[in-house]
Amino acid sequence: MRAALECGGDVRARVGAVVCACGSSIVTVMRVFSHTCSNTEIVCALGCAQMLVGVDSDSDYPPDVVAALPKTGRDLDLNIDAVLALKPELVLTSLTVPGHEKVVQALRDAGLAVRVCDPQSLQDVYADIQAIADALGVPERGAALVAQMDAAMPAVAATGACPKVLVEWWPKPVIVPAKRSWVTDMLQRAGGCNPWADEDAKSLPLDHQRVLAAAPDVVVMSWCGVKEENYRAEIVIRRDGWAALPALRHGRIHAISEAYLGRPGPRLVEGYRRLRACIAELQEQGTHSPM
Repeated sequence: MRAALECGGDVRARVGAVVCACGSSIVTVMRVFSHTCSNTEIVCALGCAQMLVGVDSDSDYPPDVVAALPKTGRDLDLNIDAVLALKPELVLTSLTVPGHEKVVQALRDAGLAVRVCDPQSLQDVYADIQAIADALGVPERGAALVAQMDAAMPAVAATGACPKVLVEWWPKPVIVPAKRSWVTDMLQRAGGCNPWADEDAKSLPLDHQRVLAAAPDVVVMSWCGVKEENYRAEIVIRRDGWAALPALRHGRIHAISEAYLGRPGPRLVEGYRRLRACIAELQEQGTHSPM
């Protein structure tokens, strides 16, 4: 595969040859297809959007980049023939969603060169960003992006009992991140804790009794595949027994887009900021329950 070349001129990416016009010379750069939103966002944050020849239909950011690119189906229903038609030299994919493994195998079976991300911790996210940067020929940009992200998500010193935060990936059944999730690391950095941080899983379905026993101080709706404006606090409020939870007694039900928590890429920084704001508000009020 050809390494990406930096250039300062006009950049254009189309279904045909991907070229970078630098003054009087034309430089061919790597043809990359991105499967999953997080990989698309990583490529663009690395300054390599010109390499993209297509993305999955769920990739929606940056909007000005993805609007001009061919879409080949949703992340779990990818049209492999359409991907092949784009003639990518590298396909960036992931195992972050159950069912992705079938798509990954289909891409491999089609003879495509595939780079698979399967981050579980925040350090894994950083490692994937660096690996993608290396594959695209811009390792120094990867190191810089990781350093920026890490600096933007400082660990907050604990003061007193750790506020318990329920991050909700899905409302029915309630599904939460567990030990093997970067969100657990983000919560810890933001001064809170995940009540299910010791559960050895990526995510965990919960019944109401387990939630009531944990008594979370904050509930964060971050429903996968749902736009933030469609999150509904009343769905949380009307659940049996939940009115007794500290989070609901003190009106601490927050919405943070899944784009900021569920996509292991550069915009996790915004998710951290919003988590920190929720936890800081609670700490100022001094109304969280002891562990």
